[in-house]
Amino acid sequence: MATLSSTDSIAPHHGPARGLSRWLFTTNHKDIGTLYLWFSFLMLLTGGCMALMIRAELFQPGLQLIEPNFFNQMTTMHGLIMVFGAVMPAFVGLANWMLPIMIGAPDMALPRMNNWSFWILPFAFSMLLSTLFMEGGGPNFGWTFYAPLSTTYAPPSVTFFIFAIHMMGISSIMGAINIIATILNLRAPGMTMMKLPLFVWTWLITAFLLIAVMPVLAGVVTMMLMDIHFGTSFFNAAGGGDPVLFQHIFWFFGHPEVYIMILPAFGIISEILPTFARKPLFGYASMVYATASIALLSFIVWVHHMFTVGLPLAGELFFMYATMLIAVPTGVKVFNWVATMFHGSMTFETPMLFAIAFVVLFTIGGFSGLMLAIAPADFQYHDTYFVVAHFHYVLVPGAVFAIIAGVYYWLPKWTGHYYDEKLGKLHFWCSFIGVNLTFFPMHFIGLAGMPRRIPDYALQFADFNMIASIGAFIFGFSQLIFLTVVIKTIRGGLQAPPAVWDEPKGLEWTIPSPAPYHTFSTPPEIK
Repeated sequence: MATLSSTDSIAPHHGPARGLSRWLFTTNHKDIGTLYLWFSFLMLLTGGCMALMIRAELFQPGLQLIEPNFFNQMTTMHGLIMVFGAVMPAFVGLANWMLPIMIGAPDMALPRMNNWSFWILPFAFSMLLSTLFMEGGGPNFGWTFYAPLSTTYAPPSVTFFIFAIHMMGISSIMGAINIIATILNLRAPGMTMMKLPLFVWTWLITAFLLIAVMPVLAGVVTMMLMDIHFGTSFFNAAGGGDPVLFQHIFWFFGHPEVYIMILPAFGIISEILPTFARKPLFGYASMVYATASIALLSFIVWVHHMFTVGLPLAGELFFMYATMLIAVPTGVKVFNWVATMFHGSMTFETPMLFAIAFVVLFTIGGFSGLMLAIAPADFQYHDTYFVVAHFHYVLVPGAVFAIIAGVYYWLPKWTGHYYDEKLGKLHFWCSFIGVNLTFFPMHFIGLAGMPRRIPDYALQFADFNMIASIGAFIFGFSQLIFLTVVIKTIRGGLQAPPAVWDEPKGLEWTIPSPAPYHTFSTPPEIK
């Protein structure tokens, strides 16, 4: 069980329960992983439809499709649903499926809590979405919900929004506890920490980040609740509070959260590249240390989101240099991925295409992040579309591409069938073209001064906005190809052997990292 290639088919064991009760009461990590993945895909489509509404409105200047308040509700909901509903549950789903298999464990350490941590989510997001139908409409203050806009001037539905955020946080904390307990206690005999696959390592570090920062988010929304209903003035200057305090607390959660959404992606890419390059991962130990360094540094850079609030010069300098420092371990990772591919016998199956696109496009996102780290430059970039371009390059070709790559990579293992390679490649190229058409022009309109979160804009931004909107629709609808591929694979297809990426796909080496240094044909013995 310690390596993927040493297992037979790992399709879920169905047990005595059947139908709905099987899914409601399951404690099987594979079933729960499947629930997380389907839920996150549903949220991806929901948040994606909101993004398409935004891009349809921005297709040309003027107000044509939706009124400004609803536009603001869409930007708020899109951000919240994509972060908390699509990306994070997808990574937790992949963790549920793969971690026990990778470490030779029979299941997750806390299976009943595993079930509960999933089933909280549909109720949390139902409550969040229901705010759109309440009097005054849903949250319209952006996904960062800055006070006092979200406290003094918010619609009544903000209370339900706060409760939904609490429920999401509870789910995340329980999932993180479960992952830590599983990795530290249920490893196969002889599997030391420095023999763990990289995906396991990245999730262990991510789980500690989750436990550290989700209570901070819970704290800040509770302070909002007190300001709205109980007469406190945490964020109200008229009562002696400070609106900037909200930003400090929110971003102390929010910046590590960004790394929570990318570290598991690093793990997935570190599993895929060695397989299709037929080489061991270059620099396994340095990858582990780089991941830990990124996680630690993520706690001392939160103020780079706030350069324009009027910081002391010493504060600007500290957070500017600390932010630039994160580029070092990230650069180590990119170097190691490129070195893994260098002189490898590469083939370009769909997971490999998404993984290579991840390396290239995530690096573009990293470079624009370095530009934003420079405080005096950030005064110009702040709240323009350049920032939107930056974080979407990190989160879409970053986190989302890595999730898709992981699904393609492990789908034959989960279902016992190979996916349709031609459809997979079609999905990749549509996604790749769509995502670049959407977000690359945003760098230019941002540098030219177009503000974000505004439903109308000046005429000179029209051409690039039209290109971005066309790209968004290409990218959005190409995810229906992905849905087709997954359903088709579940229903049947070419039989996959226990060593999935062995023949008939023409690959000889399927060992997860860390790899042996003496041979590429036999899995390492776990003694």
